[in-house]
Amino acid sequence: MKNIPIDELQKKTNTGLQIKIFEPENELQQERDYDIAHRDDHYIFFLLTKGSGTLKIDFQDVLITAGHLYYILPSQIHSRIKANNAEGWFIAVDTSLIHTDFRGVFEFRLNLQLPCKLSEYELTQYKSLLGVLQTEFVLRQGDRFYISIIHTLVQSFLGMAASTYNSLETTSNTRNRQAELAKQFKNLLVINIHNTKSPSAYASKLNVSTGYLNEVIKEVTGSTVSYWIQQEIFIEAKRLLYYSDMDVKEIAYKLGFSDYSYFTRSFRKAIGLSPSEFRLLNQKG
Repeated sequence: MKNIPIDELQKKTNTGLQIKIFEPENELQQERDYDIAHRDDHYIFFLLTKGSGTLKIDFQDVLITAGHLYYILPSQIHSRIKANNAEGWFIAVDTSLIHTDFRGVFEFRLNLQLPCKLSEYELTQYKSLLGVLQTEFVLRQGDRFYISIIHTLVQSFLGMAASTYNSLETTSNTRNRQAELAKQFKNLLVINIHNTKSPSAYASKLNVSTGYLNEVIKEVTGSTVSYWIQQEIFIEAKRLLYYSDMDVKEIAYKLGFSDYSYFTRSFRKAIGLSPSEFRLLNQKG
């Protein structure tokens, strides 16, 4: 069976960020490939100001209409958005730029997220912020503080998006035992990733069997426990490579790898670059 394509943000930009405005005149060029299923190695956010758009995510059709905010997680298989006279924003953000608290809101919902209706006030604020971000992203290039400026602005957007989704009623989520177990697992993962990498260890902490935990996580997210453990390891590794001055060997040990060479090989296999290559490509000016 052919592998599912992975859209890698690193191949498009070394800023960890993309932001685009989409308008009706750009829709025709999307029609030929909108139904190609793929995964991203980053988050995608959509904010529609006019019209509507549809896309299939993990076999479910999702309709986004004007005034709604929506996001797609890195692990989710989805088509490209098929727009219907739509206007709005597309924002792609590398996982290493998303604060743990924000990820707690986005990822704990797993594949249960729904388009979120914005109030008039929220929509005005989002449009204002994204307008500034878009302008700075395009016109500020070459500035000594370019990366710092656009990353600060995208942090404001992510904080607003997390706040918007955090305020939603989540009754169905809290009543669903499987979703709750998945949420507990992801919470433990963020806290324990430096010293716990075994699926059986997380199952033990949650007082369930390894087989049952894997079954639930696969059912709720479409990916295995091992997949999520690996994701968390290398998201943290990218953060340390980007934000810290620790050398690669120190980072390997901090993440619980006693074998530095094994960490390097594993990172290259997961990311497509060695740790040193990733750091060099993402050096801040």
